[in-house]
Amino acid sequence: MNLQERILLLIKLGNYLKSNDDNWLDTQVLAEQKNGWFTREFLEKAAGSIADNYLKEDKLRQWAGYYKLDDNIQEKCVGIVMAGNIPLVGFHDFLCVFITGHKQMIKMSSKDDVLLKHLVKVMAGWNSKVNGKVIFAEMLKNCDAYIATGSNNSSRYFEQYFGKYPNIIRSNRTSVAVLNGSESTEELEKLADDMHLYFGLGCRNVTKIYVPENYDFIPIIKAFDKYQYFSDHHKYKNNYDYQLSILLLNGKYYMTNGSTLLTQNESFFSPISQVHYQFYTSPEGMQQSLQSNRELQCIVGHSNVPFGQAQNPGLFQYADSVDTMAFLLGM
Repeated sequence: MNLQERILLLIKLGNYLKSNDDNWLDTQVLAEQKNGWFTREFLEKAAGSIADNYLKEDKLRQWAGYYKLDDNIQEKCVGIVMAGNIPLVGFHDFLCVFITGHKQMIKMSSKDDVLLKHLVKVMAGWNSKVNGKVIFAEMLKNCDAYIATGSNNSSRYFEQYFGKYPNIIRSNRTSVAVLNGSESTEELEKLADDMHLYFGLGCRNVTKIYVPENYDFIPIIKAFDKYQYFSDHHKYKNNYDYQLSILLLNGKYYMTNGSTLLTQNESFFSPISQVHYQFYTSPEGMQQSLQSNRELQCIVGHSNVPFGQAQNPGLFQYADSVDTMAFLLGM
């Protein structure tokens, strides 16, 4: 399968992701049944984002051209351990390996083991050569290189298992936003998207905000109202009730609109249903400190990732800022 065939397949897949094909709709129903966090709304959001940001012809050809891809690559087998925190979270890794022409062996997360398998099956139906390029397995053995995404704990095991091979190993990351008080209502509503999409489970979700002293929190709390319907989702509501009870028992100050908790905390990582905040006095020093922090996936704000775009990365925005394509082409 040459590069042209691969690109045409990916373009066709992008159209499929935004279609109302019965098989695709049934697959989404099955994915939601297996994982209650994968609601239809967020399944459609994930699929649409991939289709629009990754699988458009002009973007794919620009991406391939930047890396000077051709059909002379020496095929190797890349083992991929995928996360499952949000729908199709490992798609970009799959895409990178596929478009370069390497073979891949994928271990899916039990939380998200329906969607990508279906999409690969559909692609194989269009071109049977896909079957020789993409294999799903529970054990990743005899691969030439590895890409593994997991928690801080699992990453230590990945280092042990895959350390002697070329590898990209990713651990826990999250995202933050820096506010200065001049944000418009529209910008705060977009920030609410950055926080709440996928119930806040993604590494690109904003879990903490930095604000100046004497910041007025009322506008941002009102912006959270867009997601008050989360209270009707039993898994989310259970988390909200639990986190609220912990704050009450510990006598911690908090703010809420009834569905999202806002509390002062120095940690980047916040539990489901909760967002942390911290005051700053020196925006320049704080910005510099955040830019160099390895626990952060992205920073949202006027001087950083635009509000509302945290969950819409493009082809050139690589997880942990490690260029996956350069890695694959340099093996």
